[in-house]
Amino acid sequence: MELSRHQFDVLVFLEKQNPNPVTQRGITKQVGLSVGTVNKVLSQLGDMGCWDGRAITSKGLEALEPYRVKRALFIAAGFGSRLVPITLNTPKPLVRVKGVRIIDTLLDAVTAVGIRDIIIVRGYLGEQFDQLLYKYPGLKFLENPIYNESNNISSVMCVRYQMQNAYLLESDLLLKNPKLITKYQYASNYLGVPVERTDDWCFETKNGVITKIKVGGKNCHHMFGISYWNARDGAKMAEHIKQVYEMPGGRERYWDTVALEYFIKDYDIEVRECSFDDITEIDTFNELKKLDDTYKV
Repeated sequence: MELSRHQFDVLVFLEKQNPNPVTQRGITKQVGLSVGTVNKVLSQLGDMGCWDGRAITSKGLEALEPYRVKRALFIAAGFGSRLVPITLNTPKPLVRVKGVRIIDTLLDAVTAVGIRDIIIVRGYLGEQFDQLLYKYPGLKFLENPIYNESNNISSVMCVRYQMQNAYLLESDLLLKNPKLITKYQYASNYLGVPVERTDDWCFETKNGVITKIKVGGKNCHHMFGISYWNARDGAKMAEHIKQVYEMPGGRERYWDTVALEYFIKDYDIEVRECSFDDITEIDTFNELKKLDDTYKV
C-alpha cells in the first residue's frame, strides 16, 4: 500500500518504539505534527490495520517495507589532492580523525540501521580499503580504473544499476550525527543545510524540492554528498547517468548534475535538512589539523 507522508512519519516512529506502547501525546511531541493531525493519521492507520491502538502491527511493518533502504553505495575512488601530504600514502576516506577513519563514521551509521548490502567504489590506493573487511566483513568492492582520468560520474557509472532504494554517499564526509542515516526513507533526497550565503555547492529549492544546483548562492541549502534514491528514481538514473557520461566532456561532470541539472525535469528530489553540527566535509589539510591536533607537526 502507498502511504501519505504523515502516515509514513507516524509509522516510522511507531516502528522505532516497537514493541513498547505509545500515546498520542508522545507521537505528537516526537513527530512534530499537531494533535489533530496525529489523531486523524492514527484513525487512518487503524482502519488500514497498521495500528492496534497501542503499537504498530505486522501489517504496519509490511506497509513500511517498500520504503526500506536496501543498500548503501560509497564513492571512494578519488585522490584527495587538497589533503596532501596525508593522502600521498592514504586514501582520503581512510584518513583518521581522532583515531577514527572518516569512512567508519558513515559505515557505522549504515550498519546500525541494518543495511547489509554495502558497495564501495574504489580507485586510488584501492587495496588499502581491504583493511575495512576486518570490521565490516560483508563489504563488496568495485574498481574504478579511470578514477584519475575522470570526475566522480565514472564511479557512479560502476553502481548505476544498484541505485534503487539506496543511499549514495561520498566517503570523505565526517558524520557526527548517525541518526541522519535511517532505516526508511519516503522520497529521493539530498542532505542540505539552510544558509544565508555560501561559496560552496548548494541547492535552490521550492516547497522543499531542489530546483537548481550551483556553486555559491544566497538563501539556499549548502549541499552535502549524501543522497537517497527511491526505486523509481534509481531506475531512471541508471540510464540518465550513462547518457551524460557518454556526452562530449561527460566524464568530467559531477554525477550530481545528472538529476539536478541535465534531467531535472524528470525528478522531484527533496532536500533533507541537517546542520553543520551533524556532518563535516574536510576539504584541506589545514581543516584536518584544526579537527585533530596530532597532525600539527
